[in-house]
Amino acid sequence: MVAQPAGDSSTQLNAGLDYQALERFLVWIRPLQQALSLEVDRGFSNLQGRNERFDSFMQRELGTPPQIPLPGDVPPRLLALAKDFADYASLDDAARRRQVTVVRQWLHALRQRLEPSAPMAPPRLKVAQRSSSSAPSTPAAPGLDSPLAQVKGIGPKLAERLASLGLLLVRDLILHYPRDYVDYSALLRIDALVPGETATIVATVRRCHGFTSPRNPNLSIIELQLQDPTGRIKVTRFLAGKRFSNPSYLHGQTRQYPNGATVAVSGLVKSGPYGISFQDPLIEVMESAQAPLRSSRIGRLLPVYPLTEGLTADRFRSLIERVLPSVRLWPEPLPRGRRDARQLLSRDRALVAIHCPESSDQLQQARHRLVFDEFLLLQLGLMQRRAALKQRSAPSLSSSASDRDGLLGRFLTMLPFEFTAAQQRVLAEIESDLNRQEPMARLVQGDVGSGKTVVAVAALLRAIQAGWQGAMMAPTEVLAEQHYRSLCGWMPALHVTVELLTGSTPQKQRRRILADVASGACKILVGTHALLEDPVAFSRLGLVVVDEQHRFGVRQRNRLLGKGLQPHLLTMTATPIPRTLALSLHGDLDVSQIDELPPGRTPIRTAMITGSNRDEAYDLIRDEVDKGQRAYVVLPLVEESEKMDLRSAVDVHRQLADEVFPDLQVGLLHGRLASADKQAVIRAFASGETKVLVSTTVVEVGVDVPEASVMVIDHADRFGLAQLHQLRGRVGRGAAASHCLLINDSRNPLARQRLEVLVRSTDGFEIAEMDLRLRGPGQVLGTRQSGLPDLALASLADDGSVLEEAREEAADILREDPELRDYAVLRRLLDEQRSRVTSAAQLN
Repeated sequence: MVAQPAGDSSTQLNAGLDYQALERFLVWIRPLQQALSLEVDRGFSNLQGRNERFDSFMQRELGTPPQIPLPGDVPPRLLALAKDFADYASLDDAARRRQVTVVRQWLHALRQRLEPSAPMAPPRLKVAQRSSSSAPSTPAAPGLDSPLAQVKGIGPKLAERLASLGLLLVRDLILHYPRDYVDYSALLRIDALVPGETATIVATVRRCHGFTSPRNPNLSIIELQLQDPTGRIKVTRFLAGKRFSNPSYLHGQTRQYPNGATVAVSGLVKSGPYGISFQDPLIEVMESAQAPLRSSRIGRLLPVYPLTEGLTADRFRSLIERVLPSVRLWPEPLPRGRRDARQLLSRDRALVAIHCPESSDQLQQARHRLVFDEFLLLQLGLMQRRAALKQRSAPSLSSSASDRDGLLGRFLTMLPFEFTAAQQRVLAEIESDLNRQEPMARLVQGDVGSGKTVVAVAALLRAIQAGWQGAMMAPTEVLAEQHYRSLCGWMPALHVTVELLTGSTPQKQRRRILADVASGACKILVGTHALLEDPVAFSRLGLVVVDEQHRFGVRQRNRLLGKGLQPHLLTMTATPIPRTLALSLHGDLDVSQIDELPPGRTPIRTAMITGSNRDEAYDLIRDEVDKGQRAYVVLPLVEESEKMDLRSAVDVHRQLADEVFPDLQVGLLHGRLASADKQAVIRAFASGETKVLVSTTVVEVGVDVPEASVMVIDHADRFGLAQLHQLRGRVGRGAAASHCLLINDSRNPLARQRLEVLVRSTDGFEIAEMDLRLRGPGQVLGTRQSGLPDLALASLADDGSVLEEAREEAADILREDPELRDYAVLRRLLDEQRSRVTSAAQLN
């Protein structure tokens, strides 16, 4: 049903929308704009969402606008745009690009029409137009929210190309940072030029000659013989095109470089058969050797931008220079005193310098300021979220020293081992949190086998001892069932009831479990995402434990927390997360680290071999099995793929069972098996009935077999370092010496470099740091995490010190002004950031 028109557009524009109408309008338009941006990012592939494709989503949403007063021309235009998407799947890439661009520009214009006129829309900040020392001065700077099509020199075709890069407004173009710089700032003598490096020389013209190539009449060549006090060099310019072959034109070109003239030449130095020269040189005639350069390119750091088809580097740089005067309008988020205390450039100077740096030093200062701003926003958001959580009241699970004789004390006594010092320290930190009436929000990090789960069980018993219930959520059924079995080994002796709830739980059993949880008869509920479903209602939920928490988004975590009055939260991960990434993802959590392995664990010997030496791995498996041990063989694929030339688990299982180990029981485990079949395979391996287990990464977590002493990982280059470290942790859990063999046939030197890190180190945090540097945060986590920061310039691998600085500043600002009443720009930027995150979460 289409929204009803409400008079002509001019009347509506003056009337504006009331607050509720504006909210409904924004809730409708944000996912549309987000979907269009994602489609651009994915190369107009008609991306597949969780429930439907992009074209179907656009048809439905454009055809059902919110029931609010809209200008009379809007509803029919929306219907027309919705109909256009019916044919989207059959269009070629160029037509899809045009259609997406048209819709993005029209929706942006619609939002501009309606949003600013709303009585409760965020006020636009007026900033005095002060001149920046390094900003180009021009009287007619376009507004930051002006569409690029309105900028002089940008026509409809160019605007369409820019839109394919996600650039619709002047502010988008300014925030399209260079991806690299070519350094023409190094002024050298001729004899100091080094092939392969960029440089600038100032020299005197000794001879200039222009001619048309005898082999190609459409190619003209200008040769300059240059000299400085240290030597001579020949510089050549090539002019491709028939018009350049005109003798009068060539004569005019050569007259620009008369004998004795001083010229500056910049470019990449190359070595050829006739000595050193420049590749594609930039040449400028100077009035004298001391005169300033007029060119915006010669003798400076030249920015290099991400581009699209039909847009040259020079053209893009000229567009940037055209809109740079608009940085004078940019609101400054930090007051002068705070900037001076941290020696930060002003925001407008930093934006100019990132595009037009006068020196390497100025470029570093500009980048530092812009990276600082990204991290500052990130940390302010996390700290405000944490502060809001602390203001809520949580159940106090306080206990006296004598309570160690209760459930928790009996549990610790019945364990066949003593807690390590690290486990005792982390449990004490958790107990301290549980004694308070503000909700605990703590992340426990620990390497594979460090004993995180038993600490979490101790925390759950503290909650039950105080009269509350506990929940433990795991990302996979295999891991949830592993936790359930562990608890079933301990809890009956303590008379604590435990239940398991997953997607595979039969309906009759599910009804009974839900009733027991609601009545309080069930004290600990273990499960997967099934715990998030609405029918799950707790009587008195006091503590939530989330395992492998990086696999859950923030919204999923909060949904489980919402099932109690305000339960305490304990999250765990065996994937070591570098400090910069932990502060970015989990800045709203306190972090504890179990940095000590239980005594008696033998180091795992790791080696890298090629596929041609695969028989060595099988010989090692045979030797270990003869000693009473067991082995894993892990592969990246379940079945053979036409697109990838990789061995699959199904094929390797058949080969091992039929040819290599016909006398042994060889098991097969992968994610496509039914839950009951998975458990049967794992039980057979744990009992020793199966000696060799062929598996995909489903064994990464949740399979604990102390007798397993060999881990063979085929196509190891296909896995991340942190994931390989997790897989390696499935062995070495008993007293026997253990082995991990990485089979790598990749010729990529980077792949070998990554695997050598694993061979060399068993420190999970060192490995994670290297993984972060080599692959980036999204790949390290193995999932597109909804809490992952959207950073345009900052690097979590390289900018850790700036992150720490921004974190200190965020804490200082919030101590002084928790509501950011005196920081209007920061407050607005945070609101916009939250809006983007919400829109992205709705799409995902």
